[in-house]
Amino acid sequence: MRTDLIRKTVLTAAGIAAAGGGIAGPAIAANAAPAEKPNTTASQQSDRKGHSEHELTMHYQAQPNFFYCGPAAARNALSVQGKDISIDAMAQEMGTNVHGTNSIFDITPVLNKETGKNAYHSVEMSSPAADDKQTNQLQADIVRTVDDGRAVVANIFGTATDTDGNVHSYEGGHYISVIGYRDGGKTVTIADSANPNMASYRMSVDNLADWIATRGYATS
Repeated sequence: MRTDLIRKTVLTAAGIAAAGGGIAGPAIAANAAPAEKPNTTASQQSDRKGHSEHELTMHYQAQPNFFYCGPAAARNALSVQGKDISIDAMAQEMGTNVHGTNSIFDITPVLNKETGKNAYHSVEMSSPAADDKQTNQLQADIVRTVDDGRAVVANIFGTATDTDGNVHSYEGGHYISVIGYRDGGKTVTIADSANPNMASYRMSVDNLADWIATRGYATS
């Protein structure tokens, strides 16, 4: 069920920018040209080792403007299944406008339309910080979804640090895709449409869970 909390808080960083709000860090690549198969871990196919490690091959595109992170994240997620759908088409389906994409509940139906009925469902994380149960559930969901050959799409908010110590800040909110995992899901691979110079990076699932807190994600 869609909740007021998520509906009221889920604006992209782009939407806040359009409204005059501040954005910290490299949140937006406003006119970045689409990049196919960047030389990053996101575009590599790793050998699966049981349930310890699995990474999907993604055909990456950067978001073409400041408010298309939702459609771009969905488009990149679907690319791991070999689907090549335009970001504009995704945006139209999701009702995306200059304020961004309203919530994960607007993205999940589009993923299902392109993937199959009930292939995805939305998970709400309405608390201000993720607890152990929510983090464990996110880890299990990522492992299951990636092992099914699909990517997770997550709506995130605020600031998080990746495994290389890089800080990613989206104070207005943002959408990302999760396309792989290591260490049984304790570390995940994120595809980020905002900046093609950092198209992918790894992050602990604990940090990702706190990044998603107050928002939600789409998983199989």
